Amino acid sequence: MNKQLQVLKYLIADFLSATAAWTLFYIFRKLYIETEKFGKPIPVTFDEQFFYGLILIPLLWIASYYFTGTYKNIFRKSRLKEAGQTLLLSIIGVLIIFFVLLLDDEVVSYKNYYQSILTLFGLHFGLTVSFRFILSTITNNKIHNREIGFNTLLVGSNKNALNLYNDMQNQHESSGNKFIGFVHVDNKNGHSEDLKKSLPHLGELSDLKNIIQTNQIEEVIIAIESFEHENISKIVTELDNQHIIIKVIPDMYDILSGSVKMTAIFGAPLIEISREIMPAWEQSLKRIFDVAVSTIVLTLFSWIYLMVAIAVKLSSKGPVFYSHQRIGIHGKPFMIHKFRSMYVNAEKNGPALSSKNDSRITPLGLFLRKIRLDEIPQFYNVLIGEMSIVGPRPERQYYIDLIVKQAPHYKHLHKVRPGITSWGQVKYGYAENVEEMIERLKYDIIYIENMSFGVDMKILIYTSLIVMQGRGK
Repeated sequence: MNKQLQVLKYLIADFLSATAAWTLFYIFRKLYIETEKFGKPIPVTFDEQFFYGLILIPLLWIASYYFTGTYKNIFRKSRLKEAGQTLLLSIIGVLIIFFVLLLDDEVVSYKNYYQSILTLFGLHFGLTVSFRFILSTITNNKIHNREIGFNTLLVGSNKNALNLYNDMQNQHESSGNKFIGFVHVDNKNGHSEDLKKSLPHLGELSDLKNIIQTNQIEEVIIAIESFEHENISKIVTELDNQHIIIKVIPDMYDILSGSVKMTAIFGAPLIEISREIMPAWEQSLKRIFDVAVSTIVLTLFSWIYLMVAIAVKLSSKGPVFYSHQRIGIHGKPFMIHKFRSMYVNAEKNGPALSSKNDSRITPLGLFLRKIRLDEIPQFYNVLIGEMSIVGPRPERQYYIDLIVKQAPHYKHLHKVRPGITSWGQVKYGYAENVEEMIERLKYDIIYIENMSFGVDMKILIYTSLIVMQGRGK
């Protein structure tokens, strides 16, 4: 499977649809709207304004599709759902074009406005949804005929795993799962010899990360026995940052409680564990906000950086900035930057968290921390995509290792970009020990499970109040 080629097909189809729709709409306006307006036939001539629109408008349509996640999961598209999303975006886009470009046109009557809106909408939606329907149908047929498959790992080794494997392999139309092998949960539970005859045994849970990377796994199906359910949390935690689809076989309670949603008529009933924390459009909005604010802070408020840098340099010996490694999204390390608020060699005896009366903090550093000025160099980290303005505070690997021993679910924080401020930071400020880190963790987990642009704005408001009142620590 070539995902880049499939995305390119959609891009070309969307560009051609938007171009054709705008061209036909332009001709319609010449032949009908302007002819009625001037009372005589108007020849169709393609002027400079038309060509500007021909380039700009299709690009704006494609940008809107990109920011709303149209080109994600390009091989896993529901034609009905895609048609609904296309309908909604077409309505919004056409209304924006009308109010920005067409509303000030002189017309004979308001009926012409309705004609323009309906014509542009019909052309754009009709062409776009038709091209996409053709592409999606071709792709779905290839999946059903097993020409395209997604590398799939089966977690489970006994009766449930064997039954699920046989059911999916015997489907008349494939769901697209290309089983690479299975892993067992625990040595004491063993594994089915019948399953081993059909599918390679790749190892156990402790090998999960390496197995996924080595075999380029795209989907994991958890099919464990009822007596193994205590391992569900452990399995999901291990899979959390792997960029894969996770599905679980349901029990009767899941079915009766409505957790099982039908996604295919002939497919096996499975619960998909959603990895999408925010809708694609909201993720794009959050990133646009991060970039815009960071650019403003780094340019218009550069004089603050200069003043703080001079103050740090004059207050104590040592560099202006303090940079060290933290762990970011998907567990990737990056260098975080701060204005130095401690004396040089503050950690000569090893990593140590700051405390309320920490002698390592300079007098100026104490002030900077109270109003969070020591953190503002991190807007550079935000600008280059290593951090977000709002998100769980990033930690050093040393402390992550200590936290994970008591709270393995800490790894959930690596699903998102770390932030300059967070709900946990608003509640606790700087944690003074591992226990406070763990206490703060629950607020960050709740934030992740309820992430939205609105929640970010609330956290920023509370952070601003803390800064203005000098209550930081």
